[in-house]
Amino acid sequence: MIFKDRRIQSSDVTPRRVFEQRREWLKTAAMGSMAMGLGSWLEREAFAKTPIAKEKLAAKFNEQYSTKETATSYEEPVLDWPYREGLRMDEAMNPLTLLTLGLYGEILPKQNGAPVRLVVPWKYGFKSAKSLVTIRFTEKQPPTSWSMSAPREYGFYSNVNPSVSHPRWSQATERRIDGRGIFAPKIKTEPFNGYGEYVAKLYAGMDLKKFY
Repeated sequence: MIFKDRRIQSSDVTPRRVFEQRREWLKTAAMGSMAMGLGSWLEREAFAKTPIAKEKLAAKFNEQYSTKETATSYEEPVLDWPYREGLRMDEAMNPLTLLTLGLYGEILPKQNGAPVRLVVPWKYGFKSAKSLVTIRFTEKQPPTSWSMSAPREYGFYSNVNPSVSHPRWSQATERRIDGRGIFAPKIKTEPFNGYGEYVAKLYAGMDLKKFY
């Protein structure tokens, strides 16, 4: 079941106050991590305050679609476009999940995911979908772009987990992208990218190696 379509303007998710600024860490699935925004994400808690209360209460998942303009031309495309991602509703409603409208104190530029992107800092970076134009609420877990393309490598949840290796490399360590390049020393990866005290309870009782 997909709930009734509703068009929401950017002003509907823009707070009538000074934007809150945050500094969030994101980790790639390829062993790198970096601080995004340096304290200057222009954001709003993703789904907690948007005008879709009825749908939020009934839905179990949401799925996000990017604009097709984000697709890069490849001779052999890796993904089907538009880009698709999804979250469980309790993940989407967590205060750490951001609907992001800007970066470094400015309106979000195209290369960083304009007009709207998600930031989900306890998951690998590809879960923070960019250039969103459609969000749907559904009862069933939606298919996502990377899990459709390479299901052995990229699961629906994709929480940062040093105990679950990518099939082609370990996720136990990472390098911070901080100007030192490939010479930066490796550091240990933290479960949930260091945000465990805020999100680990969402997965209580789950086998995180099975639901990777």
